[in-house]
Amino acid sequence: MSKNLKVIFATGNIHKYEEARSIALKHGITLIYQKVERVEIQSEDLETIAIFSLAQLKPFLGNSIFMVEDAGLFIDQLNGFPGPYSSYVYQTIGCKGIIRLLKGLPRPHKAVFKSIVALYVPKLGIRIFRGIVEGEVIECERGKKGFGFDPIFVPCENGRRTFAEMEIKDKNKISHRSRAFRQAFSFLNNLNISCEDNV
Repeated sequence: MSKNLKVIFATGNIHKYEEARSIALKHGITLIYQKVERVEIQSEDLETIAIFSLAQLKPFLGNSIFMVEDAGLFIDQLNGFPGPYSSYVYQTIGCKGIIRLLKGLPRPHKAVFKSIVALYVPKLGIRIFRGIVEGEVIECERGKKGFGFDPIFVPCENGRRTFAEMEIKDKNKISHRSRAFRQAFSFLNNLNISCEDNV
């Protein structure tokens, strides 16, 4: 395991950071919150968006190990919508708007949450890690925890609670984001990077 390794997580979403930080600590990694307002390109592909974000940040953070994450809720009956546009759609119509779009369609409303973590390591370059969790969108909001579409998403592996009804430690056992971050942090541990390579 890499001791005292520090990694920058560039995000404007403190909730994402809090989830990722608890996973990083279990891998012996200190995750540093770097608030950024970045331009997201319009793309149907989460990976393309994440790599573009890394490229924007590299001139400022390129001497450090840093990462970005992009995620989306893909609903089968809406042909994958909102997908890569999830953040914008949440800000504009929210959970209630998604519920309205699904009104009258047969249940269950199957969906998947996908996460892409893009990691940059100096002298090594970019590495991509993916996480996915299957579940369904329900027709009423439940829970006050989490963020985004968490109140209307019930993962298959839980079957009862929405993400918004779970504590972070429980959500991190099964979520798309935790799966992608665990892969990224395990990758860094296996590199056995020394303290001198820290930010």
